[in-house]
Amino acid sequence: MENAYVFPSSFQFSDYDPVVAGYARDEAASRSRISTSTKEDPFLEMDESGFMDLFSSLFGQENTQLDLERKADDQLMMIGGVPQTVSASGCSMLKQIETETNLIEARKHEDIQPPAAVSEFSRHLKNSPVSVSPPPVSWDLLNNCGKGFRMSRDENLNGLENESESDVGGRRLSMDEILRLGGERFIQFSTKSVDGISMFIHPYASSLSGLSMDDTRDVELVNLLLAAAENVTTRRFDLATKFVARCLWMASDSGTPVQRVAFYFAEALQEKINRESGRIVNEKKNQAGKQKKLGLALGTNNTFLASHQELPFIQVMQFAGMQTIVEHVKTAGKIHLIDLQIRSGIQWTALMQGLADSPIQHLKITAVGTRDQPYVEETGNRLLCFAQSLNLPFTFKSVYLTDMKAFKEDLLNIEADETVVVYSNVILRSMISKPDCLENLMRTITRLKPSLMVVTEVEANHNSPSFVDRFMEAFLFYSAFFDCIEDCMDRNNQHRTILESTYLSEGILNIVADDGQERFTRSVKLDVWRAFFMRFGMIEIELSESSRYQASLTLKQFAHGNSCTLESNGKGLTVGWKGTPINSLTAWKFS
Repeated sequence: MENAYVFPSSFQFSDYDPVVAGYARDEAASRSRISTSTKEDPFLEMDESGFMDLFSSLFGQENTQLDLERKADDQLMMIGGVPQTVSASGCSMLKQIETETNLIEARKHEDIQPPAAVSEFSRHLKNSPVSVSPPPVSWDLLNNCGKGFRMSRDENLNGLENESESDVGGRRLSMDEILRLGGERFIQFSTKSVDGISMFIHPYASSLSGLSMDDTRDVELVNLLLAAAENVTTRRFDLATKFVARCLWMASDSGTPVQRVAFYFAEALQEKINRESGRIVNEKKNQAGKQKKLGLALGTNNTFLASHQELPFIQVMQFAGMQTIVEHVKTAGKIHLIDLQIRSGIQWTALMQGLADSPIQHLKITAVGTRDQPYVEETGNRLLCFAQSLNLPFTFKSVYLTDMKAFKEDLLNIEADETVVVYSNVILRSMISKPDCLENLMRTITRLKPSLMVVTEVEANHNSPSFVDRFMEAFLFYSAFFDCIEDCMDRNNQHRTILESTYLSEGILNIVADDGQERFTRSVKLDVWRAFFMRFGMIEIELSESSRYQASLTLKQFAHGNSCTLESNGKGLTVGWKGTPINSLTAWKFS
């Protein structure tokens, strides 16, 4: 693990942000370059008919380059050209960590230098360096968009611009292209007119002429959403509210994937504005959100089961994880599986089938949970019935805790001759905001010295102290997720509607609007987990070829499995959608 970050024993997840490390050193210089104009945007004062007239005049016909430059200068006064001074409070928390060397090195390869006067949001959009896994807010947003684009700038953007109108009109733009163009327009409209000359930040100021109405709307939605987020960042809440209102007017919870994801992000931004500006908060909505978290954590309802059947990520991680466990316990007589916050338990049926022909004497599953006791018992009963159908000696036990601070090894009744395996499926991230719980859980597991611990987590950085980074990483991540749902689930599928409007929207709201312990959706990337696990003497195990083959084989069972990407990450594995990482899988032993 030579690339892992080494942290002191006092390491806290909130201290670590691999994206914005090294950013603080530029902040003072940046503040001196940012305008403090307070002019409001007349574009946002238009009624709907006026907006659509402007919309058509800007994007409904071919334009000469001179026309584009003139319009861009005019639009500076209409869209996002009002940079504000940025508070330094967020930067005070950032530390200079080992990645700074990598960031400096990455900047050497940037071939476009920014002009001096740009807004904070667009400055960060272009200045963040490029890495193997693109950072959430980067100068290469338009080329990478978190999707792992492999082509060059010229090949990507010029290739899109050089398509004839009939070529573009004959197909819908991909999610990647829409994010690219929307980000490009946001950066373009974040320019400043200097001595009468429009200084474009991005060299590819492509026109939207020739696009379908839906694609044009989607591109503008991305532009407006970024503008809204920028104004939230600079605490211009009145202006941000107007951008959000326009987003909600153009977006829809039943439209294209871009329209749907923009709808939920706009709602989350409005909630954040309401809270930070002291406006009245809808308590009923907050209470509903708390109820959503319960069902999302357990995952035993029909929506979860439908998602399990139709979306590839869950099954890929589960089958590869079960293959890893089977390989480590196949010769054991007594096996004790500890499932942290068990959900449907459906993965254990696959493991039981894999162990059916092995010389197993007894299989025990202990489900450790902090809520939903009746549903956990139902899961246990189903697993017991399945084990009986295989004539497999089986015991199911549940351990209920108020929180993981109460987790102790003597609650598990582990016998000396048992081979112990711990299974953690997207649960550790929920305890990052509760470090005492996470610390106690890991120290207890360390004392158990299991023969194996299998960890699945979300491969994203949703824990950054920088709102800009957190918002952009979440937007790119959920855009990929909604794109996957669009391909894999029918748009009229009621489970798709519930999944997006109940579960995914809650995650978006939590990342964007909540803070402190209330922000429980705090995913961090695999390198952060590696650094954390090193504190407890954990040693990463190489996933076997059989496990990787199992993941690949599982993808082939899905109609759109070829849109998924399986990549090695150190000794672990990540699965993504069209290049955007979604989940990671790793296996660990204890020294």
